[in-house]
Amino acid sequence: MALTATVYHVDLTRGSIETTTIPEDVYRKYPGGSALAAYLLMRQIPVGADPLGPENVLVMAVSPLTGLAISGQSRMTACARSPLTGAIGDSQCGGFFPAEMRNAGADAIVFTGKAAEPVYLWLHDGTAELKPAKHLWGKVTADVDAALKNELGDQKIEIAQIGPAGENKVRFAAIMNMVNRANGRTGLGAVMGSKNLKAVAVRGTKAPKPAVPEKFRDLVKRLKELQEANPGITWFGEYGTAGVLAIQDKTGGLPSMNYNEGTFEQAKAIDGTTLVKTILKERDTCYACVVKCKRVVEVHDPGLDVDPVYGGPEYETLSLMGSMCGVGDLKILAKASADANKYGMDTISCGGTIAWAMEAKAKGLLDDQGLGLAFGDGQSLLRAIEAIALRKGVGDLLAEGSLRAAQKLGPAAVDLTVTAKGQEFPAHMPQHKRSLGLIYAVNPFGADHQSSEHDSMLKAKPDSLQRKRLAELGEFGNLDLRDLSDEKVRFAYRTQCFYSALDTLGLCQFVWGPSWQLYGPAETVELVHAGTGWDATMQELLEVGERRIHLLRAFNAREGIGKNADVLPKKLFAPLSGKGPTAGVALTTEEFERARATYYDLAGCDPATGYPTKATLASLSLTWVESR
Repeated sequence: MALTATVYHVDLTRGSIETTTIPEDVYRKYPGGSALAAYLLMRQIPVGADPLGPENVLVMAVSPLTGLAISGQSRMTACARSPLTGAIGDSQCGGFFPAEMRNAGADAIVFTGKAAEPVYLWLHDGTAELKPAKHLWGKVTADVDAALKNELGDQKIEIAQIGPAGENKVRFAAIMNMVNRANGRTGLGAVMGSKNLKAVAVRGTKAPKPAVPEKFRDLVKRLKELQEANPGITWFGEYGTAGVLAIQDKTGGLPSMNYNEGTFEQAKAIDGTTLVKTILKERDTCYACVVKCKRVVEVHDPGLDVDPVYGGPEYETLSLMGSMCGVGDLKILAKASADANKYGMDTISCGGTIAWAMEAKAKGLLDDQGLGLAFGDGQSLLRAIEAIALRKGVGDLLAEGSLRAAQKLGPAAVDLTVTAKGQEFPAHMPQHKRSLGLIYAVNPFGADHQSSEHDSMLKAKPDSLQRKRLAELGEFGNLDLRDLSDEKVRFAYRTQCFYSALDTLGLCQFVWGPSWQLYGPAETVELVHAGTGWDATMQELLEVGERRIHLLRAFNAREGIGKNADVLPKKLFAPLSGKGPTAGVALTTEEFERARATYYDLAGCDPATGYPTKATLASLSLTWVESR
């Protein structure tokens, strides 16, 4: 039986809903997630579409593996033209919403136009309808989640929604599900807000089944064996991403004081181990996942309450709102994380923008209109989060993101920003992990730390599980973290293609991956075969990933975004200050430009423009893109 994809087309202007089917030959080239979303986007969006205008198209897509009873498969990609960068917008979320969306009968949902009044989509077991949401407009995420479940009479409904930040078109607004899981990057919550789309509610009772049940059962049965072979995955479940904070600090890779330093004196106070000992209430998980890496925290101090419904801070939040802003109070950071989830904002861009604002104010470049922004002042951090979400006072400027805000202030303020394509950097430092800097620059949707494997994996012992798994993608040698040779670029591109395939297949990169994760590349190939029936190979998966990369780059090329935007901020080329092993370290223009040229050569991009060449598009069955 052919494996096809069901797509719901929701015209918000007309209030109509239609379905189409993606045939198997097309679906296998774009097998869900990021690739399918970009494919559907490119088929409909006009060149030059205003990211916050009705002509923008928003796509949500899962994969043929989503909803199967195995760890790490419940992922959904949202895709549109980004209001933060102007480039392609791409963002993944976890939780229970993705599996429920597929159970409800949708492989993808395409939203076009703009509703005259706020609405939400209600999709249940193959039936879809638009319902009024004016009564939900202005409400925070936990209140909307509770209200919709009561309104629709089912507590098992899963809801992807925007908070007030999305309604106010904050350019880094997120799409939230379970109140604490986010399609955070690239500002796609603002796209929903611009369309008067408050939420998408899904409920399904028809769980998917694997195409080859016996092979699927065999893979599931190997769970204990894989856990024993990789005890690090148990540690990761216990401490979550927050557990790496002190490690990053020790190696000089913890961005602090707006990326001016690589260590933070109060790092231990905000690390994941401290979180576990103090404010952790419980560990949470995503659909069918045994890893349980999500944090749930609770705080009830005088003047400081943190509701566990909003989850708990990840490493990125603790770094971007903590060390980047000089804030070493874990309870304040738990509150900052909860507030960002309550209003619906990406914690990376929000924290990075506030850190930039703190430095800009300290240098006399920004009037913060009474917020009292200062490194180390946790209360000013909390005030800024609210001001941004509600666009109050200087929050209206900061809601534009750090680069746009800085451009309004002048060149000196721009020099303090840490963005790629206008998107704020994550908390993994390119000065410390050199190939990440290259990927931050060339990544189609801006700086992202989950688009390739990190340099540190090349320091694993030759006989380790990590190196054996990397060897399934290629031999890369024992390269130093600060090496940016042609061999390091090859490692970066090869792993970028694999991670791109994971984002397409809707697989969590904390569970499936090329090195330290629970399942490796070989098991990924097995899962595709067992789940879909396709006799896939590693080479096919890498080609799927490569096709997705170039589809995203082709979108940017249509908008004139190429080599001119594949750049790094000025701050990365200045020596780091502070203490620790990275003090005095900086990138050089020469090594970066050489690495970018090597990347273009490996990827098949024009060295003058950075656009995919016609030959590259043809080799990946993307010639249809050229004429659009």
